[in-house]
Amino acid sequence: MLFREIIGHNDIKQRLIKSVKDNHIAHAQLFSGLPGIGKFRLALAYAQYIHCTDRRDDDSCGQCNSCKKYRKFSHPDLHFVFPVLNKKGKKDAYCDDYLPEWRLFLTHNEYFDINDWLADIGTENQQANIFTREADEIIKKLSMKSYESEYKIMIIWLPERMREEAANKILKILEEPYDNTFFLLVSDDPESLLTTIRSRTQQVFMRPLPEETIRQTLVSQYGVENAQAVNIAHISNGIIYKAIENINISEEKEYFLTLFMQMMRLAYGRRLKEMKEWSEEVAGLGRERQKMFLQYSQRMIRENFIMNFRTPHLNYMTLPEINFSSRFSPFVNEGNTEQIMETLELAEQHITQNVNSKMVFFDMALRFIMLLKQ
Repeated sequence: MLFREIIGHNDIKQRLIKSVKDNHIAHAQLFSGLPGIGKFRLALAYAQYIHCTDRRDDDSCGQCNSCKKYRKFSHPDLHFVFPVLNKKGKKDAYCDDYLPEWRLFLTHNEYFDINDWLADIGTENQQANIFTREADEIIKKLSMKSYESEYKIMIIWLPERMREEAANKILKILEEPYDNTFFLLVSDDPESLLTTIRSRTQQVFMRPLPEETIRQTLVSQYGVENAQAVNIAHISNGIIYKAIENINISEEKEYFLTLFMQMMRLAYGRRLKEMKEWSEEVAGLGRERQKMFLQYSQRMIRENFIMNFRTPHLNYMTLPEINFSSRFSPFVNEGNTEQIMETLELAEQHITQNVNSKMVFFDMALRFIMLLKQ
């Protein structure tokens, strides 16, 4: 991964390059920001620049043996940690179990989130974690002598999914790492990390991309017509991953919109039997997709509330979402918005805690019967 292949964030790129040139690389850095803005790609480009044996002033060479191995994500002194699922009959899986799938996944996906990863490994019915055993593997790998480079680099994707026992185990090595050993943590939700983890890292906060940057990218790299690119850049809210998704509305997003419309229409009509059938359908999605749907629903409620102020430039919705919301938004108002959001957030919390999903979604739908009348 080369710095020039990453969209935007030029100020951060320059700061990272300077740290290598000045030989002032922080031993533990936390890349944070919204999902889908390029945090993992930037951390990977930084690691490649550190390992490159023929660095340029502004980027890796892309041609040395080290850079060639980075193209295949197979440099022996680059280590990955990422959320995984327990395989059948095996407790506390660790990342090496999934390394071939992970490398293939990175080859085929420039920007991604946890749901893409879970879909790629073939299941969405479990929650992915970084298990306790992984901490022992991290310490073991980094205690060994490096193979080709003088530097060892450990990239941890979504450290907030690390079990607390595992997080506590790596505290010492984060604070006092082996010589020439660097940790690059890539987090969507740094507030969920242990405070002791955050305090041991140097923060690299990445802001959403400007709309103009996304528009130019869509036109030049994806062949999108300018008028469409302007609209997509606006509704993507600074997130390049969303922009790429929105080039064509994904089947997933269309399905979530359908579920959202059904939920609200059934609740408004007090159609209890159909609400029960609806909750059974959503219960069959798997917990990660259920959480994704609830997050989508929270976004739609926010957008509908804002729509009532009649300031279109503040709305970030696709055309199908706007068509539904133009009729639905009057039912989302100052009298019920806060309670609707609390109901959706509570449902998401219950799903995370493995509460029976049929009960969660049916109860949530029942609450909407009263809330939509307010």
